[in-house]
Amino acid sequence: MDTSVKTDSLQIKKTNSQKSKGSFKPYGLIGLFVIMIAELLLFLKVKPVMIFFTPLVWTGYILFVDNLILKLQGESLIYNRRKEFFVMLPVSVALWLVFEFYNLFLDNWHYINLPKLWIRLIGYSWSFATIWPAILETAELFRALHIFDKIKIGERSISPKVLKASIGLGAIMLTIPIAFPSRYLAAPVWLGFIFLLDPINYFSGTKSLCRDLERGKLNVLLSLLLSGLACGLLWEFWNYWALAKWIYTVPILENLKIFEMPVIGYLGFLPFAVEFYVMYHSVGLILRYPKSRERIT
Repeated sequence: MDTSVKTDSLQIKKTNSQKSKGSFKPYGLIGLFVIMIAELLLFLKVKPVMIFFTPLVWTGYILFVDNLILKLQGESLIYNRRKEFFVMLPVSVALWLVFEFYNLFLDNWHYINLPKLWIRLIGYSWSFATIWPAILETAELFRALHIFDKIKIGERSISPKVLKASIGLGAIMLTIPIAFPSRYLAAPVWLGFIFLLDPINYFSGTKSLCRDLERGKLNVLLSLLLSGLACGLLWEFWNYWALAKWIYTVPILENLKIFEMPVIGYLGFLPFAVEFYVMYHSVGLILRYPKSRERIT
């Protein structure tokens, strides 16, 4: 009886997935519409849009990309795991504040043309809430396109000693910028959480890139790296035209820029995305993200 119920449940999920695959939902079209209208109103210099341009276009982007994922594979974060998506938003805000804390010691970026405080707080919260969904949805899109599925390495085991050493290295990397503040110490911050947290994820049994490497799988890692670069280019492109935006003070080749970002800074977006993935699943060990199958139609 249990076997038949399980089989029926799997069959229903498969049928629903097939129905959703290839379909475009209203929320995805709304997302695309939001991007286009925001671009138009920015061009027309509508001030509220100029101030909130970044969170507006990224909200539209997330909705649109999620629907592309649904179209490709029949299920997606917003369509099938709505509760997890809504939990991800405050998690994204909280985790980005960690990097804002580190920036007090790095002084690598600052914000300009900000509105009065209460409006500014809305803008901060809304913008920060889009960061993790943007990175993770984009990585999922690349996985749904099967770009890296055929790229594999031989299976290998990673010894507990190596994993524990990685945790120690990560802790040291994250301590150095606080102990010795410098604009040159961004790299330890963009890498440190990977070394610190991914082995913890591995030992805890949640999703871990170390475990993927043991199994010879590279598609998640490579999708994240490409996601970081793609989102980085879009972040900087959209930020360049916004009124309220961030400015970088990266000390290396500071005047050689693409949009507002010094060219060398784009390298940081690659580990940036990997770090987001690792941190998100570490937080999941505490929050136990809901796994609902509610749908937005």
